[in-house]
Amino acid sequence: MSDLGDAAIRVSEGDASAFTVIVDATHHKLVRLAARMLGNLADAQDVVQDAYVRAYRSLTAGQFDQRSKVETWLYRIVVNATIDARRKRKRTRTDELVEAGWDGAATADAIVALRELSAWIAELPDEQQAALVLKSVEGLSSAEVAAILECSEGAVEQRLVRARAALRAHGGRDD
Repeated sequence: MSDLGDAAIRVSEGDASAFTVIVDATHHKLVRLAARMLGNLADAQDVVQDAYVRAYRSLTAGQFDQRSKVETWLYRIVVNATIDARRKRKRTRTDELVEAGWDGAATADAIVALRELSAWIAELPDEQQAALVLKSVEGLSSAEVAAILECSEGAVEQRLVRARAALRAHGGRDD
């Protein structure tokens, strides 16, 4: 069993300090995922914090059944929380460019292009956006994305095809 799996068991057995192991190992990836889906770092941090609260409560209540890896389970919680947060928004904010390790050396044209792409991705349906970010940006396998989104690998591939087609179509327009 992985270190995170061991930590999850310890939390479920009453060792609250073991949750720190889970947070330390996953925080950066989960915030990056939420930020890429939301386009805003502050909102992403809020979503991840809420996701950790949900995860902790589930672990202490014995609701995590260990059918999936802890990382996969946390990704699922964050994706669902992100989709909920997007639905609650009145409008999508794409003003803040979120890029892990941004070095500030990009040209103004590159920043504008990235903001435009971020806005296009934000317009995709939730399921397509989640599949695209998890697969193409986070680099997860189709099997991992399917586990996170609780669908088949075929459904993941279909969502990716549709998302990419929508982005290509959007890129060809002059808005």
